[in-house]
Amino acid sequence: MTDRPFELVCEIEPPTRPDLTRVRHQIGTLSQIAGSFLIPDNHIGRATVSSVAVAHEVQAMGGRSIACLNSRDRNLLGFRRDLLTAAAYGVDQFLFVYGDKPTTGNRTSDLTVRSMIDEVRSLSEDPAFAGCPAFRVGTAAGLRPLPAWKRAADFVFAQVSFSLEALLRWREANPVDVPVYAGVMVIASENHARRLSAAIPDIDIPAELVERVAGDRLAGVEAACEQVLRIRDSGAFDGVHLISVARYREVEARLSRAL
Repeated sequence: MTDRPFELVCEIEPPTRPDLTRVRHQIGTLSQIAGSFLIPDNHIGRATVSSVAVAHEVQAMGGRSIACLNSRDRNLLGFRRDLLTAAAYGVDQFLFVYGDKPTTGNRTSDLTVRSMIDEVRSLSEDPAFAGCPAFRVGTAAGLRPLPAWKRAADFVFAQVSFSLEALLRWREANPVDVPVYAGVMVIASENHARRLSAAIPDIDIPAELVERVAGDRLAGVEAACEQVLRIRDSGAFDGVHLISVARYREVEARLSRAL
């Protein structure tokens, strides 16, 4: 059980074109329920506007941000550039991830999530970052034993699961003292469910939910919001990382009444 306040971390869909209009609309809508916003980094292997730039936009609109950075797309020099840019913008929270398979180009092998965390921890000795607030760094975790090096992160994001029981079993088996956020995702359509199952074989989307979504476009919203409330009421997690996809308006309308 955690005694920290329950927090909803809402994921922002970053643009694939140089236009932040929709990003601003997401921030404005979800700010009614979100404690923080997570901004993905070229998620699903597609090029998007920099997560650090969008995180800065979140903060300019009065929100708290967590910029996702993946090891797939950058070498050490590029990583240091991103950290300097973040420090200049006042962005001080990150989620480090490996990164999905890119749709174009190849991975770089210069960095791992572990080496990125180590690099950030070493910045206290770097004159270039003198006077800058220390970065807070989180890591992602599958529902399997949590490696010791991930326990050194400042917070942990558990993978999306549609089973509260599976999340609770994992949480009990992997006790850590840092904040832990459970992943919840809105299934937007039957095709969305199929794509997710193909991309993430162990995500285990219930067939009953897929059938409901096929007959009712808002069934995925209801299921995700119910999962958020169940996780909150369990007291086992510090919050939820909520991925609402294109249904952010409906999610806000539902959760603003319930939270």
